[in-house]
Amino acid sequence: MKTFSLSLLAAAAALTTGLASAETVFTVSSWLAPTHTASMAQKEWCDLLEKNTSGKMKCNFLPRGVTAAPGTYDAVKNGLADISFTVHGYTPGRFVYTQMAEMPFLGNTSEPLSIAYSRIAAKYPEFTAEHQGVKVLAFFTHGPGIVFNTKRPIAKVDDLGGLKFRVGGGMVNEISKSLGMNVTLKPAPDSYELLAGGVMDGTLFPAESTESFKIDKIIRHATTFPGGLYNTSFVFMMNQAKYDKLTPEEKKAVDAISGETAARIFGRGWDKVDTRALALMQANGVVVTKADAKFVADVKAKTAPLEQAWIKSAEAKGMKNPAKVLAEFRAEIAKLEK
Repeated sequence: MKTFSLSLLAAAAALTTGLASAETVFTVSSWLAPTHTASMAQKEWCDLLEKNTSGKMKCNFLPRGVTAAPGTYDAVKNGLADISFTVHGYTPGRFVYTQMAEMPFLGNTSEPLSIAYSRIAAKYPEFTAEHQGVKVLAFFTHGPGIVFNTKRPIAKVDDLGGLKFRVGGGMVNEISKSLGMNVTLKPAPDSYELLAGGVMDGTLFPAESTESFKIDKIIRHATTFPGGLYNTSFVFMMNQAKYDKLTPEEKKAVDAISGETAARIFGRGWDKVDTRALALMQANGVVVTKADAKFVADVKAKTAPLEQAWIKSAEAKGMKNPAKVLAEFRAEIAKLEK
């Protein structure tokens, strides 16, 4: 009997030890290359989580995305991957509130914009509530949007006519249409093939993307705008069921590096690559045109109705005083950019 009891105790001790040393592993997917700044930021976040939990929480990075970019949100929602990020505009009509972060002339760098975005989203729960089926880890944006093309300099609104542009969807599509541009909605990874084959004459991108998608030797002209012609809203997310199954301590570890901390990681990485890509463009002889005051004023006049349209859409969906929320967002960006 004594031997039997000791055996039971030993087995219980072994089980307890096994539980104590058990790891929680997240399956992580990216529709971008592992070397892309967003993929690298995702890995940096995972590395921080592993470090903060002494290796008890880890990420398993899939060799390729579980789906194409537009299907990523649903892939995470349905548990095909535990963690990933996506562009809100890749699923048109699904997200309204997040279009706030895609307005023209918001900011000159990704990090302050992304941090401001996270702060506003933390203050107004409507942003997170719009994401059913996933646990939002962070919101972020890329750097200021630039107009790239293979044909000619663009120094005024009329110069945009007669060219075919790839855009990613979301507010940038509306901005482009308000400027009379001929646009086609395609995910960013399609850009090289579209431009190299002459199917498209240009694309709207942050500087980073010219390097990431290897179009820096194809494009010949770039037009920049103070604060960017547009921006793109991203969500970094976890499968909700996976998060719900975590222990209180594990949830605390995830939450501690979500929100502003994660937004800073993504934004800082994007700014670093934007700076490098701008230098690479110059080295490759890309002619950069800075939009003058007249061009900027004309763009503002043509895109002004989009802000009012967003306010009405956000109100219709349930947000109280979206004009105030947008004003707070802009003020937060300005404060962070000082």
